[in-house]
Amino acid sequence: MNDNKCPGKVLVVDDDERILRVLNDMLIPNGYDVVLAKNGTEAIEITRKELPDIILMDIMMPVTDGYTACSVLKSDERTRQIPLIMLTGIRFELNKKFSEQLNADGYLVKPVSLEKLLDTLSSFISN
Repeated sequence: MNDNKCPGKVLVVDDDERILRVLNDMLIPNGYDVVLAKNGTEAIEITRKELPDIILMDIMMPVTDGYTACSVLKSDERTRQIPLIMLTGIRFELNKKFSEQLNADGYLVKPVSLEKLLDTLSSFISN
């Protein structure tokens, strides 16, 4: 980015360390402030403390899965307005529809290209 303005704080939630590293390495050079969580419970706690601009949430995780975390965050007055994008390896239309029913704001399938990821983030984060 040419200007030094951070485009936003992104909470990335995934139980796979490699995915966390890859997404971190994709977002930081593009100016994003990145916060990482390894499960839905951590995501809920971090979201309530840090109020990120957007959340990228895996679905299948231990402790608390992405669906449950999404449901909790979208039913909380303080966090419901934060865009939450499911970022998952699950390609089934039924899972996408279920995510929409839980009020997820988007659904991306891994692996996601840098261009698609940045386009999605910028469409939800207003500068």
